[in-house]
Amino acid sequence: MNGILLQSAIISTPIEWYILLSAALFTIGALGVMLRRNAIIIFACVELMLNAVNLLLVAFSSYHSDASAQVFVFFIMAVAAAEVAVGLAILSMIYRNVKSIDIDVLSKLKH
Repeated sequence: MNGILLQSAIISTPIEWYILLSAALFTIGALGVMLRRNAIIIFACVELMLNAVNLLLVAFSSYHSDASAQVFVFFIMAVAAAEVAVGLAILSMIYRNVKSIDIDVLSKLKH
């Protein structure tokens, strides 16, 4: 019964609201990736952008009464969790060696 109420609440909300919220979240994430220098904050902003896309996929999936996009959301979340785990492991090893996670300091490691 609760699933039916939730689906009717999602469908009764205009799809434009989900598009605007998703666009705002994606914009905040993109600005965070471009403007911040801390690698952990950049990872968080990438996750925010992925969640904005997931929100839009679920909204359109519910709006069209098709659950196939929700399967893609599941896979996106699984890949994002693996990406964060590997990324944080790499960052912890870099911090151990360099004592910084500033992107400007890390870009000097190439030379």
